[in-house]
Amino acid sequence: MKFPFLDRRLLRLKPLSMRKNKVQFPGDAVDPSSSPRKLSPKAAALLPEVVDRIRAARAAGKPVMCAFGAHTIKNGLGPVLIQLIRDGWITHLATNGAGIIHDWELAYQGRTSENVRENVSRGEFGTWEDTGRFINLALLVGAWKGLGYGQSVGAMIAEEGLDLPSAAELVEEIPFLLGTDPDKAAAGADLLAAITEFRLPAGHLPIAHPHVQYSAQAAAWTAGIPFTGHPMIGHDIIYAHSMNSGAAVGRTALTDFLVYAEGVSRLDGGVYLSVGSAVMSPMIFEKSLSMARNIALPEGRSIENHYMLIVDLAESTWDWKKDGEPPMTDPAYYLRYCKTFSRMGGTMRYMQADNRDFFLSLLHALR
Repeated sequence: MKFPFLDRRLLRLKPLSMRKNKVQFPGDAVDPSSSPRKLSPKAAALLPEVVDRIRAARAAGKPVMCAFGAHTIKNGLGPVLIQLIRDGWITHLATNGAGIIHDWELAYQGRTSENVRENVSRGEFGTWEDTGRFINLALLVGAWKGLGYGQSVGAMIAEEGLDLPSAAELVEEIPFLLGTDPDKAAAGADLLAAITEFRLPAGHLPIAHPHVQYSAQAAAWTAGIPFTGHPMIGHDIIYAHSMNSGAAVGRTALTDFLVYAEGVSRLDGGVYLSVGSAVMSPMIFEKSLSMARNIALPEGRSIENHYMLIVDLAESTWDWKKDGEPPMTDPAYYLRYCKTFSRMGGTMRYMQADNRDFFLSLLHALR
């Protein structure tokens, strides 16, 4: 039985320029050279250990992966992440779908973060033409090129636009690919459908990003390091646009998950930072580490000497280092991010801190 579904073509989308935003750049951007606020005594005592592990990892050529929630971008930390990339301290960034969107909107218009309560009441939350059109188109093009989710958007920002094949080119190439690369043929068919429906001309489609200097995605693309996006269907405002393709989302997100998992497979001796991500980061980490060990252990390799720092605002009085995992009767057990990472072997530490204070303090300590 086929159930009825909402027709997105009926939605009335507005230009992004009409939206009121709570975050404005450059005013809300965090200057990497600014002095950080003091961490709590407990957090400050842990920071030197984190710095030592990062320095040791990079000296040994090991990865330093950083997964973060969208508030890292909304809190203006793009410039700090960019500096950590340029200084060579971070080798991989990972975020959710909202983090991708906020970073793109800031690069595109210097503003992001709408008032959800007000806009939902008017039926306007997330119904913005520019964000839906350009991010979805970037994913369609990226899927055709074999790029990941974050790479697709980062390339669009850094290159100030997208290169579109003609419908005729795709019609000619897709049948040939069906016998050699059916997945790319399917990605081409998805792109062809969008080009046809939205009457998109072939060639370079210029998309100005006047605030590209604030984009961590663009900085990662330029530096040649992974910036992986890990979305969930229906979680982000791009699903309101009829150009949205579940297949393109799936292809690019799967590519990024496997790129991320490959990074985790090299994490022995490396560092993993999980900042303000209560669900996405622990969930993809545990699957990736299990997959990596499944391949490594029969080959006589281990992934045990990894260091994991979990940073969030929630207070945790449980001593994870001394007492291990708490019982189910203790509220600390339900801190999903701590519970998950405490099961991953290696060394896990938890730091209670605001992400602005942590990232800025970390950058200054490393420099």
